[in-house]
Amino acid sequence: MTTVDETLLRTLTPAVIAVLGRRGADFAAAEDAVQDALIEAVRVWPHDRPRDPQGWLITVAWRKFLDAARADTSRRQREELARAEPPPPPEPGTAVDDTLQLYFLCAHPSLTPASAVALTLRAVGGLTTRQIAQAYLVPEATMAQRISRAKRTVSGIRLNQPGDLTTVLRVLYLVFNEGYSGNVDLAAEAIRLTRQLAVMTKHEEAAGLLALMLLHHARRPARTRPDCSLVPLAEQDRGRWDTRLIAEGVDVLQAALARDRLGEFQAQAAIAALHADSRTAEETDWVQIVEWYDELVRLTGSPVARLNRAVAVGEADGPRAGLAALADLDPTLPRHPAAAAYLHERAGDPVTAARLYADAARAASNLPERDHLTRQAARLNAQLRG
Repeated sequence: MTTVDETLLRTLTPAVIAVLGRRGADFAAAEDAVQDALIEAVRVWPHDRPRDPQGWLITVAWRKFLDAARADTSRRQREELARAEPPPPPEPGTAVDDTLQLYFLCAHPSLTPASAVALTLRAVGGLTTRQIAQAYLVPEATMAQRISRAKRTVSGIRLNQPGDLTTVLRVLYLVFNEGYSGNVDLAAEAIRLTRQLAVMTKHEEAAGLLALMLLHHARRPARTRPDCSLVPLAEQDRGRWDTRLIAEGVDVLQAALARDRLGEFQAQAAIAALHADSRTAEETDWVQIVEWYDELVRLTGSPVARLNRAVAVGEADGPRAGLAALADLDPTLPRHPAAAAYLHERAGDPVTAARLYADAARAASNLPERDHLTRQAARLNAQLRG
């Protein structure tokens, strides 16, 4: 038995996507078809390696694309037929958005939570495999296999058993995060669905997630400059924050916290509310923010929460304390170099900070973040030369 040359697969992928594009597939559909073909290659090639790997991938990917296109056409036809029929009269108080129902159905009980989230993000949320992989901090190939396994698991199952609320909330949060850093409509759609979910379920974590989204979305107008470069929180023009969304988010959060059943989304919303409540960056209550991060770490054990807590400790107790908290974390954690760079700069070590900003820029997953970190490194290097 031979093994699959993963380097060869990565090398061939752009060419195969380009061929499908020339045959009429849009980029997202071509990308999905090629991902399915790569998974098939991992399964087949160790036993039956083709003489022409690129030709094989093109053939299989094109077949996958056609299968998906036919399925999509059939789905649209079914939807058109359903719209042509008079709808049954709704029962009082039971109206639920069709999209929200799809979120619950994709979060099927037969799937693990991680697989359910990945499948829903791909099938309903509209995110690419690459975007989902970045959100989960795993290689794209790993995520493609996870989604493929989830599809196989539910392929022969009637989707009439809705999944759990926790999984749906996590999906909505990831969709919002993707929209918050890119597509505005995607973020607005996540807020719309979460608002419905909070009303429908009366669950404190659904309310906590809604509050978190509202508070983050309120800062969106101030997050970028006219040239699309990022503006760090401390430098944002707080006069551009949406005070109406902030007030609503705080009200929703307070009502959720009053139920005394704290969850991770409520804790994150409380941190966002403390930032929103500060008239200036200097007035931020960092001590209380550290306390909320302590709660968040207790609830989730998340390394990302620990990383953010270390930065908050650096603001509350000084950069040396922040660096000490950061030292306990895996340095390969995404955004670890950026956090370390910021704390080293505040501690008076611009040489180390400049190097770490450059490292963080190389590891950044999106262009605006990479550009911001590159400028930070260049700024410090210019100061050192001067």
